[in-house]
Order: sequence, then structure tokens, then C-alpha cells
Amino acid sequence: MRREKLNDRFSELSAILEPGRPVKTEKSAILGDAIRILNQLKAESQDYAETNKRLLEEINNLKAEKNELREEKIMLKADKERLEQQLKTVSVPPTGFVPAHPPVYQAEANKVPIIPSYGFIPMWHYLPPSTRDTSQDHELRPPAA
Repeated sequence: MRREKLNDRFSELSAILEPGRPVKTEKSAILGDAIRILNQLKAESQDYAETNKRLLEEINNLKAEKNELREEKIMLKADKERLEQQLKTVSVPPTGFVPAHPPVYQAEANKVPIIPSYGFIPMWHYLPPSTRDTSQDHELRPPAA
């Protein structure tokens, strides 16, 4: 009875180790196959553990890089706000300041009149972006020849 149970267990082990092949009856061959497969599984397990360790290191590196990029983004936003504030303070005339009417100079035949007070104030940021876009000029406006 005990011997039959042991033989049944060995035949089950042989069927599990190599499904689709005929069941081996030699116990030493079955044990050798079991040892070989266990060693393969152990090696695979170690490979997976090493891969997992490398991936965790990569995740930590990417998280650190993401945090650095966030800090840099915050610094750039602060710089942008500071520069915009400086631009606003520079371009806004002081209160109570009324500029005198500049003298209009006589323009020559093909020249535009020069008004000195408009020379230093950038006006491009008051234009809408669609007006400033020049990428479609060659299609929308023919060349003036």
C-alpha cells in the first residue's frame, strides 16, 4: 500500500515535470529531472529579483529627476513673473506724467514722420498673436512689386 502510494506520487511528479511525454518509471531519472527543473526555476527567480532591483533603482532615479524638473519649473515660473513685473513697471509711465506734444518734423517725399516719443516703447506685445504670426504671409498677401 505504501509502495503503491510512493509509485503514484513519482508518476504524478513525472507527469507534472514533462507534460505530454510518457510517464517515466525510473525513480532516479524522475528525481534528476525534478532537480534540474528546480535549479532552472531558482535561476529564473534570481534573474527576476535582479531585474526587479534594477527597475526599482530606475524608478527612484526617474522620481528624483522629476522632482528636479518640478523645482526648475517653479524657479522658471518665478523668474517669468519677476520679469513680467519688471516689464510692467518699466513700460507704465509714472502717474501725473503728461508727455508734451512732440514737434512733428517735415517729412520728405517718401518718409514717414518721426515722432521721438514713440521710439523707445515696444508696441508688439499689444498686438494679438494672430497679427504677429508671419508664417502664412506668403499665402495670404501677395508680394508688393
